[in-house]
Amino acid sequence: MFVLTGCQYLAGARSMHNSRNYAIFTGLLCAARSRLANGSAIDKRSFQRVAVQLSRNRKHETNVSALFKPVQVQANVDDDDVGSELVGKLEKSELLKILNKFAQRREIKALCSENGLDSYLQQQAFGSFRRYCIEAENLPVDVHITFSDIMQGAGHIDDIFPYFLRHAKTMFPHLDCMDDLKKISDLRQPANWYPNARAITRKIVFHAGPTNSGKTYHAMERYLSAKSGVYCGPLKLLATEVYNKANERGTPCDLVTGEERKFGISDTSPANHVACTVEMTSVNTPYEVAVIDEIQQIRDQQRGWAWTRAFLGLIADEVHVCGEAGALELLEKICETTGETVEVRRYDRLTELTVEDSALGSLDNVMPGDCIVCFSKNDIYTVSREIEARGKEVAVIYGGLPPGTKLAQAAKFNDPSNSCKVMVATDAIGMGLNLSIRRIIFYSLVKPTMNERGEREIDTISVSSALQIAGRAGRYRTQWEHGYVTAFKSEDLQTLQRILSQTPEPLKQAGLHPTADQIELYAYHLPNSSLSNLMDIFVNLCTVDDSLYFMCNIEDFKFLAEMINHVPLPLRARYVFCCAPINRKMPFVCSMFLKIARQYSRNEPITFDFIKRNCGWPFKLPRTILDLVHLESVFDVMDLYLWLSYRFMDLFPEAAHVREAQKELDEIIQQGVFQITRLLKNTEAGVESDTSTSHMRRMTHIKEPRIPSASRGRLTERLLAQGLLTPGMLSELRKEWDAQQLAQPNAVGSSKDPQDGATDSDDDDSYAANTKNTKTRRKRKK
Repeated sequence: MFVLTGCQYLAGARSMHNSRNYAIFTGLLCAARSRLANGSAIDKRSFQRVAVQLSRNRKHETNVSALFKPVQVQANVDDDDVGSELVGKLEKSELLKILNKFAQRREIKALCSENGLDSYLQQQAFGSFRRYCIEAENLPVDVHITFSDIMQGAGHIDDIFPYFLRHAKTMFPHLDCMDDLKKISDLRQPANWYPNARAITRKIVFHAGPTNSGKTYHAMERYLSAKSGVYCGPLKLLATEVYNKANERGTPCDLVTGEERKFGISDTSPANHVACTVEMTSVNTPYEVAVIDEIQQIRDQQRGWAWTRAFLGLIADEVHVCGEAGALELLEKICETTGETVEVRRYDRLTELTVEDSALGSLDNVMPGDCIVCFSKNDIYTVSREIEARGKEVAVIYGGLPPGTKLAQAAKFNDPSNSCKVMVATDAIGMGLNLSIRRIIFYSLVKPTMNERGEREIDTISVSSALQIAGRAGRYRTQWEHGYVTAFKSEDLQTLQRILSQTPEPLKQAGLHPTADQIELYAYHLPNSSLSNLMDIFVNLCTVDDSLYFMCNIEDFKFLAEMINHVPLPLRARYVFCCAPINRKMPFVCSMFLKIARQYSRNEPITFDFIKRNCGWPFKLPRTILDLVHLESVFDVMDLYLWLSYRFMDLFPEAAHVREAQKELDEIIQQGVFQITRLLKNTEAGVESDTSTSHMRRMTHIKEPRIPSASRGRLTERLLAQGLLTPGMLSELRKEWDAQQLAQPNAVGSSKDPQDGATDSDDDDSYAANTKNTKTRRKRKK
């Protein structure tokens, strides 16, 4: 039998100020009592496992403490050394001995723990207090006299503690408000954040079914017949489709997305129906019917919070939720916290879907109506070029394309009279586009994903994603009603068949995200912390009911917060800027984001001329893939402008001009994508890019890199993975570089052309474009 010793009990009790430790420890004691009452032995391994868990929790607390940045404690500003006049000068060597002895006392460390100073904070505070006392010209009178008494034997060394604690609380302001911070970040009952929704009895209807089952159709019919309604979709394309369909059927409907507003009646007379992207959902407007589409996205690591907010917060008599059946159990559990029940309507697929017994094997076997799904731009470029080399026209769709270009490519593929019968696409076709596909061919089953820690992982495609993509084959009431699915590689076929034979894994948790109000309250208590630091502290201190919810990944938010940390902005404006939908992998977009933030901070309007000047307007048709990538980046910059224009109207006054320019740019990109094979050939042939040298340097901030002639570096692998470089291009670059090295053996790299017109702000752009060197550049500027 294993007996819990007094020391082990004490160790557990000391850690019980943390509620998580308390729950673990009391659980352990209850189990021990139960086993003893039954005459059973207590398993030593159980106690060891709990000890390990308690140890991990202590490490977690230390990691949280490290997030609190110390505030520098100012030296005593009194010119007169009153303490010395009263009791004489202090001997520095004796003072140092007292301070060291004070820091080593076990009783002092225990007092520190009781006041919220863990071992990490104690170490920081002791070191700071020691320097403060030794280096000060004169100490505050009360501190000076206390040290003098201790030296004279008239005082106890523990008398220093109140002054040390005062110093520590000045250094770490959170010590005085830790309870408040924990209350602010208590997210265990998010349903209570929406009192207006809780004040009514909502009817929750879950339309569960696979792709092409008609689930959304039935929900939309109820939406269109209602007196008022809101549709919440995952994509602008879907919201726009609902907006168009509603108005065509005589139901006036407004469109609200992050970048756009359209009105079914007029801008002065809002319609009773709204189609919006889920992030733009109003939780303050009452509706008769609300439709939340693709509810399984509630588990998304980046955007899941928006579905949670819509589901909990919509003020609607009826909330119709559409998605895969795996979301049902989670929704029912959430509804238990709101006192609501879920009515389930199940749908079966309307058309047949067959998984083929053989893989495609070769692109020679591609047939009309086929869609080859790739998970990287490099594969998109390679496959589309090889198919066109066989005399077949190809439609191309991937996530970075503007919505208009995606629709144009979809229309080209869907048109029976068009010569284009084959599509090459990423998983962007999984939702938002109506496509007439006969067969889905998975070029690969490996897809880059983001885990809960914001780290990039390469893993086999999930059951949910595979079913979503495969389900696009065989659309109801099209020329291809019977759908087929297969793999490109024979070695992938068995894995694909196994994946598609499964049902989607049940959803376990819904996403949450800190609100602007919560972060503002944090900033009130921690005024010296940066926004990125506040977010880190919030996420680490927050309490979440992890049986239902998780905290969404905030890495993109923090990336933007750190990028503009040096730009003077009010906290609320800084928070809004950091919520901007930006792809941080696009350096040009990031550099423009920084420029816009700097312009805003100076209270200077961001005009259309500003956009034209910095983006190289007017544009020509792209000649190379690099030109096309740059145009896509510029389109995203215009999206950013429009997104900000709805939040800061006074300083983004020319949204109408930017929108018109964006339409023109969309058409240029469409023409570029129609000729994507020619762009690839031009790139490999070394045709000079139309994008100006200065703009390309701003995009990449790379000075003619040394390209190894024998091996590929990390940069090369990254460019290949992003589709910005092909093996053929790499070979050509190696040849050119080797030839250049022979001609100029001492060349290191070209310097910046003085005619490029670079300014100080261009240096700031490089800060955004190459964040890995941020600290180095700051030091150089200093």
